[in-house]
Amino acid sequence: MVGTLYIVATPLGNLEDMTFRAVRILKEVDLIAAEDTRHSKKLLGHYGITTPTVACHEHNETVKAHDLIQRLEKGVSIALISDAGTPLISDPGYRLVSQAGEKGIPIVPIPGCNAAITGLSASGLPTDTFVFLGFPPKKQGRLNSFLNDAAHHKATLIFYESPRRVIRLISSAITTFGDRQACLARELTKQYEEFIRGPLSALLSTLESRETIKGECVLFIKGEDEQPVALSTEQIETMIMEGLTQNMRTGELAKEIAELANCPKSRAYDMILTLKNRF
Repeated sequence: MVGTLYIVATPLGNLEDMTFRAVRILKEVDLIAAEDTRHSKKLLGHYGITTPTVACHEHNETVKAHDLIQRLEKGVSIALISDAGTPLISDPGYRLVSQAGEKGIPIVPIPGCNAAITGLSASGLPTDTFVFLGFPPKKQGRLNSFLNDAAHHKATLIFYESPRRVIRLISSAITTFGDRQACLARELTKQYEEFIRGPLSALLSTLESRETIKGECVLFIKGEDEQPVALSTEQIETMIMEGLTQNMRTGELAKEIAELANCPKSRAYDMILTLKNRF
């Protein structure tokens, strides 16, 4: 018989958040595939788990997945864990799980912690619908396009970001979305857990006042409001042409149009560029 691949969620930081089932599975399997075996050593030691471990991370997953699949086909049971939270959610493991599914190998999820859902529940923003967008692109140009694509979602937006780039993300979000309500969750479940709630501008001001920002961050941004556009497309185009005739700067004109037409600044900007290209 083939082995079973278990997808085991682990704590975000507080070791007490481990489930009884997860501990049992990690003790019973033949092998644990960990994102970082050194990082997981503390968790496994805390629960007296002595199961052998092997590294499976983003840099070796393509090769390692093939080896793990062969072991599973020979009857070895394997548990996949990440450094924190649920594996595959902006963490390695997709290739392994995808290949296991293609081979007909049993895949069993062991649910537990997830930073996006944990933070969302305490964010104070709508939870009925949400869009998980993971880690944004690092390059500014790609980030701008990424945010523009997300601007018209009505659902709450969820981003993961490193403390080094979170200020840039919030600043770019203000430019694209406007000053929407938001929440930043930092160091979830750990000693210095923090939630900063309010308009994006307030979050930005708070972070900019600090010498350093530590800990992985989850940013939640309210979706676009369900509000009708105050002006028709023809009326907006007429206003744009009047502004261009007066040699208004594109950014200034886009801001004015967005306010008058009750539409995102990014949409006004795109309409301005489209009209410029016609003439």
